[in-house]
Amino acid sequence: MSKKNNDWKKRDGVVYSTSSDFEFSYQQDDEAQTLPPQQQNLRVQLDKSGRAGKQVTLVTGFIGTAADLDTLTKLIKTKCGVGGSQKDGEVLIQGDVRDKVVQILQKEGYKAKRIG
Repeated sequence: MSKKNNDWKKRDGVVYSTSSDFEFSYQQDDEAQTLPPQQQNLRVQLDKSGRAGKQVTLVTGFIGTAADLDTLTKLIKTKCGVGGSQKDGEVLIQGDVRDKVVQILQKEGYKAKRIG
């Protein structure tokens, strides 16, 4: 006996069906494949909004899996010697270390650009 995939949270836009043999199907939102570093266009900027006045270096534009983003975050944190995290596909590094982050990313083969 196979168990039907009946996850109601993924039923976007289906209201009701009168068909007795209707089975809802949906496409999985697979994570994007990680692009090679040469094809990544990363932007490095300083951000203070919503952080109680604290400065963070924000790295955006990464296209890939969460595991690869986590690896990149760990690399940057280790090389800079500061704390940080990843959230919503962005890397947050504590403090204003934009120049250092751009150098690290370029050394690893990424296309990194400082904004602001």
